[in-house]
Order: sequence, then structure tokens, then C-alpha cells
Amino acid sequence: QVQLVESGGDLVQPGDSLRLSCEASGIFFNIYRMAWYRQAPGKERELVARISHTHMTEYADSVKGRFTISRDNDKNMVSLQMFSLQPEDTGVYYCYANGQPYNSNKYWGQGTQVTVSS
Repeated sequence: QVQLVESGGDLVQPGDSLRLSCEASGIFFNIYRMAWYRQAPGKERELVARISHTHMTEYADSVKGRFTISRDNDKNMVSLQMFSLQPEDTGVYYCYANGQPYNSNKYWGQGTQVTVSS
């Protein structure tokens, strides 16, 4: 059974930092491209950051310089370190695993809530 379990979401103030983690089980984590998406109320889910199995990273323009995605293949974990959080960063953050180009499998976690408010 494949599971992606996110943790670390919280209510924080503008300017604060937060670290999200996603632990994967049931997949050969090393070959999967991992990503974080977020969905704000009333908006579509959007890509925040992704990291390839070779640790190449990509970020949404809105988070460049503030967020860092990383992965630990030994622990089957992907993390998102977030600095200088702003109210517009509020949303449910989802962990995503994509097996391409090795397989067609795609998996989502259940999400973790991040709220940035004063």
C-alpha cells in the first residue's frame, strides 16, 4: 500500500518559517520525482516546488528564494523549508510522487494545512 504522509503544517505569523515533511512508503522512493503543491481556498492546486530523483529542483516564481525543497532517499522523505512566509502562502500543502520516466504511477498525500496570519 502506497502512502504519502505529510506533517509540519501550522498556523504562523507573517515572516515566520516552517518546515513540511512528507514520508513515503510502499514505493521505490529513489526513482520518483517528488513535489509539493498547494491549494488556497477557492483556487486551483498549484505547483510549489519539485525535485527529481537526481536532486534537480524547480520552484514556482512566487516562492523562489524563500522555499527550499530537499529529499533524503535513505529515509524516503521529501521536505519543504519555508522562510518569510506571507498570507498568500496559506493553503493546504500536498506531497506528490511521480514515477515517470520509469513508470506511470502518480500518488498524492492527504495534505497539511499552512495558515499565515497575524
